[in-house]
Amino acid sequence: VRGLCPMKQVLHQKLDNTLIFEARFESGNLQKVVKVNDFEYQLTLRTDLYTSRHTQWYYFQVSNTQAGMPYRFTIVNFTKRNSLYKYGLRPLLYSEADAKKHNVGWRRTGNEIKYYKNNVDKGGRRYFSLTWTFQFPHDRDTCYFAHCYPYTYSNLQEYLVDISKDPVKSKFCKICILCHSLAGNIVYVLTITNPPESGNDTKRKAVILTARVHPGETNSSWIMKGFLDYILGNSHKAQRLRDTFVFKVVPMLNPDGVIVGNHRCSLTGQDLNRKYKCKVKKCYPSIWYTRNMIRRVMEKRDIFLYCDIHGHNRKQNVFMYGCEREQQPKAPYLQPRAFPLLLSKNCPDKFSFPDCRFRVRKSKEGTGRVVMWKMGINNSYTLEAS
Repeated sequence: VRGLCPMKQVLHQKLDNTLIFEARFESGNLQKVVKVNDFEYQLTLRTDLYTSRHTQWYYFQVSNTQAGMPYRFTIVNFTKRNSLYKYGLRPLLYSEADAKKHNVGWRRTGNEIKYYKNNVDKGGRRYFSLTWTFQFPHDRDTCYFAHCYPYTYSNLQEYLVDISKDPVKSKFCKICILCHSLAGNIVYVLTITNPPESGNDTKRKAVILTARVHPGETNSSWIMKGFLDYILGNSHKAQRLRDTFVFKVVPMLNPDGVIVGNHRCSLTGQDLNRKYKCKVKKCYPSIWYTRNMIRRVMEKRDIFLYCDIHGHNRKQNVFMYGCEREQQPKAPYLQPRAFPLLLSKNCPDKFSFPDCRFRVRKSKEGTGRVVMWKMGINNSYTLEAS
């Protein structure tokens, strides 16, 4: 691709105020921009590679800006009928000038935000537009727009390097290679537990945490980072947790999708969170090796909890999906609800128990949550965050 088009757009006149768009960087995914008039632009997002769908995530760069002018951007090829943009969600803006001068990072921006069905109809598929107005804070600035706070594969690698160099954290956090993705990127697995005094820790139960199977759900990576910051900390509670459990953590299940700016799929054009029943190692290595790793852990110790962390684009709050059989005796029937209920009691301002669901739908039978539950993990969840 780089051989066929210039990396930098060239302005032919000094007074040309046309914005310059770029998305050929890690996790970027803009496909096309049409200038409608001096301050209005129509944007088309690139679909997930090898699909014609999944345009929800966006991340792109804009330069040659004019401060204080009323710009309007309209993204024209969303495919979901409903969106949190109808209920107060705003696009994210990052200004390099603000970051340098005022130490200001990503912030929500935009006025006159509308999400609506447009007139585009391709092959019977309806499309929806997101439009907003805004003003750039500085002249000749370089800015970025994103759907949610970006968290790239490079961000993860930098974070893991910091852990490995820390003389304290590296003693109880071992970073290993779980496998390589289709594109050859490393899928990491972390083992977090305090060294046992007797040298035998088989009595410790395991907790399995995974994240970022869907690349556009960057909030899952930030939740994972928050968990790791906490569990690797020196608080009494963190130390007690490390004394009690062995944590196995896969922080980024789909690095290929993250790198290329996909919203939902891997390089196969498939949703990896529907492939946990699949036995083909070659096509979905991170899923195959994660399931295999969990099987090996189960041979050594009980697994207390499995949780796969996601972001949700259409519902508010933080909540969980669990698993329960339709006909269960009363006491075990309550078991999958116990952990989400405790979460809602501990942080009622963030976690919503009424939004939790426990029915296992047929369409979800290939998900990590359901497959791990059928493998024998009673506390098996998907954590969703708005």
